[in-house]
Amino acid sequence: MFGIGESKAKQKPRQQGLKIIIVGMGKAGSVLVEKLSDEGHDITIIDKNKQRLQALTNLYDVMAVEGNGASFSVQQEAGIKDSDLIIAMTGSDELNLLCCMVAKRVAKCSAIARVRTPDYSKEIGYLRERLELAMIINPDFEAAREITDILCLPDALEVNSFAHGQVELVQYKIEEGNILDGVVISKLSDRIGVKMLICVLERDGEVIIPNGDVMLQKGDVISFVVTRREAKLYLEKIHLHTDRVKDCMIVGGGRAAYYLATNLINMGVSVKMIERDDKRCEELSILLPKATIICGDGTDEETLKEEGIDTIESFIPLTGIDEENILLTMYVNQVSKAKVVTKINRMNFKSVFSRLNLGSVVYPRYIVSEEIVAYVRAKNNSGNNPIETLYHLFDQRVEALEFIIDKPSAVTDIPLMELSIKNDVLISFINRNGRIIIPNGQDMIQVGDSVMVVTKHKGFTTILDILK
Repeated sequence: MFGIGESKAKQKPRQQGLKIIIVGMGKAGSVLVEKLSDEGHDITIIDKNKQRLQALTNLYDVMAVEGNGASFSVQQEAGIKDSDLIIAMTGSDELNLLCCMVAKRVAKCSAIARVRTPDYSKEIGYLRERLELAMIINPDFEAAREITDILCLPDALEVNSFAHGQVELVQYKIEEGNILDGVVISKLSDRIGVKMLICVLERDGEVIIPNGDVMLQKGDVISFVVTRREAKLYLEKIHLHTDRVKDCMIVGGGRAAYYLATNLINMGVSVKMIERDDKRCEELSILLPKATIICGDGTDEETLKEEGIDTIESFIPLTGIDEENILLTMYVNQVSKAKVVTKINRMNFKSVFSRLNLGSVVYPRYIVSEEIVAYVRAKNNSGNNPIETLYHLFDQRVEALEFIIDKPSAVTDIPLMELSIKNDVLISFINRNGRIIIPNGQDMIQVGDSVMVVTKHKGFTTILDILK
């Protein structure tokens, strides 16, 4: 076992946290190391590749063990018997499941496995129950789900669901001439005829949690809360396109493309998929009999034109290469009016990508890390006000969290206007037995509610963190 490097290591006081073992230091595993280390947990990483381990120990305050994460002796060296959680993130589904099985046999820790194969995805409930796993995560499936949500609301840049799908947090850019341009937030209800809560606003690169005095301007990117039941009415009032796309062209035939095509076909959307590999095309034609499978180069301009890129309503580049996905997005934005959603795996150039005006972008590794961070925060908080949902917004600068209020506390049964709430914190909705309340100062949080909080602060683990 070796520990923190000397030259680039981040020196910061260790907060009380969980003892976590992460197996597999690929891109997804490395993102988890960054997120969980920053939150003050005691991290030990396992990988066969010594160079990967050394690179991460030079960056983060973590311990490292070189070897096979499914080996009992390697897990023992990593301290499995004293650990609270093991997370298996290798490139092999079977190895991830085996890592968790070994850990569960020798320790009382919780276990999370990354499982991506479609065959296993149909058996997630069975695997989770039989192997006693806390969570099974599938980044390709989750990315496809997020893209599907966006295609159901094509004018949105991003759509995140809360309250078991009853509430959506919609991100939208105000274009010139839009009804919201030049309106003061406190006057929105009078202007558009419905109550609308804007949670976050980005202007000229700065993110704020706005109050009622802020005037909206063209170019602003806003995130607002809307109930799914009233979504169509709200969104039509601000001139958003509320009808889902009728057809979609997907470039690439990997797992994410399969999951997305399945979702869209089940919704009645016509799907055309372009894939280079002949053998994979044959497989997809059997797996997706209702889709049109084109064997060809989806990055070729003539191929795209032949397949109708100028008339298609949505276009999703899902190749395994970020650069190809980005170039396809930029090309299609020039020659078509199609809604484009870009999947990007690489994290280290995110600031560059954000300046390219790509529109809707999905980062599968962020989706995975958000699910795991939410679970870890709830586990570290001993089950008090557990986090139901967690999303990071606006390049990780804002957190949107949904807390379950499971016991009386300093925030319950008190009018919100009487609570001493921190700056840059907004209570966006209260879910009370399925009834969604967009709160005002007189509303109160009650035991049994779930509450969504939007904040620029990082690391909230309980609803009490909103208080000064």
